[in-house]
Amino acid sequence: MLPVERLDAIIARAEALQEEMNGELPPERFVALSKEYAEIDPLVVAIRAYRAALVECEELSGLVAGDDTEMADLARDELQGLESQVPEMEKALEILLLPRDAADDLNIILEVRAGTGGDEAALFAGDLFRMYLRYGELQGWKCEVINQSEGDVGGYKEVVAAMCGKGAFAALKFESGVHRVQRVPETESGGRIHTSAATVAVLPEPEEVDIKIEEKDLRVDVFRASGPGGQSVNTTDSAVRITHLPTGIMVSQQDEKSQHKNRAKAMQVLRARLFEAERERADNERAADRKSQVGSGDRSERIRTYNFPQGRVTDHRINLTLHKLEKVLAGDGLTEVIEALTREDQARRLAAVDGAD
Repeated sequence: MLPVERLDAIIARAEALQEEMNGELPPERFVALSKEYAEIDPLVVAIRAYRAALVECEELSGLVAGDDTEMADLARDELQGLESQVPEMEKALEILLLPRDAADDLNIILEVRAGTGGDEAALFAGDLFRMYLRYGELQGWKCEVINQSEGDVGGYKEVVAAMCGKGAFAALKFESGVHRVQRVPETESGGRIHTSAATVAVLPEPEEVDIKIEEKDLRVDVFRASGPGGQSVNTTDSAVRITHLPTGIMVSQQDEKSQHKNRAKAMQVLRARLFEAERERADNERAADRKSQVGSGDRSERIRTYNFPQGRVTDHRINLTLHKLEKVLAGDGLTEVIEALTREDQARRLAAVDGAD
C-alpha cells in the first residue's frame, strides 16, 4: 500500500511552495523554491492522477451495482479498463517515491582509459568516448575535453571530459567499470579475434560549495607540456600537476597553453574525484544498500562486452544482450541499455523497501 500520510504531505508541500512563490521574494529564494517545486511536481501530478482514478473506480462500481442495466454494462467495461491501469499507476508512484540520488542532477566528469590490449585498447577507448559524446549530443548536453593523451595509431590512451546537461549523472552513472571488446584488429593479418579492454569512470561534478579544498592541502607542480615521444610542445611551464596531500589524489593537465587555464581544469577534475571518493566512503558505510545497486561502480568490475563478429553488446550485470552493436556505439542505441539498467536498479530498490516492510 502506498503511504497515504506521505502522499498528503507531498501535496501539502507543493501547495505551500506555490503560495510562497506567489508572494514577493528575493531572487535567490524564488530560485530555490522553484527548483524544489520542479523536483516534486511530477510526483504531485502522479498522486493526483492516481487518486482521481481511485475515485472514478468507486463511482463506476456504484453504477455497476445500480438498477440501470444499460448504464451498468457501460460502467463495467470502463471499470475493467481503469482497474487494469491502477496497479501500473501505483508502481510508477512507488518508483517516484524512492529516495533520489542527490548527485543525479549533477554534471559529470567522464574518464575513459585504454586497458589491456595495446593499440587496439586505445582505439576501443576512442570508440567508447565517441559513443558517449554522441549520446550526450542527443540529450542536448555540452561537452568539453579537459585532458587527452592520444594513442600511437589513433584513439586514446586516456581522455577526460566534462559533460554538462540535465540528468547527466543519472543517465551515465552505471557506465563505470571495465568495458571489453572482441574484434579482429585492422593490423591482424590472420583474422584472429583479439580481446581488449578500456575502463570508464563517471564522476558527478560537485558545485564548488559542495567540496571545500584548502590551499594548504595542495602541492602544485608546473612543467613544460610534452607531446608524443616526450618532445616539448611548449616553451613555458604551462602544464600543471596538482596533488591533494590528505588523499594522495593527483591530477595533471597540459592541454591548454595557459597555466591558469590548466590549473582551473585540473581543479575541476580534482573536485570531482574528491567528491566521488567521499560518496564511495559513505556507500561503503551503507554496504547493504550498496548491494542493491546495479554493480558497485568499481572501475575494476567487468560490466560489458562488445563483440564485433557477432554484432552484439552484452551487459553482464543484468544479462542483457542486444544484437545492435553499431547502433549502441553510434550513441542512440545506448539509450536502451541505460533504460534497462535504470529499471533493474529501481526494481532492486523497490524489493529492498518491500523487504524492509
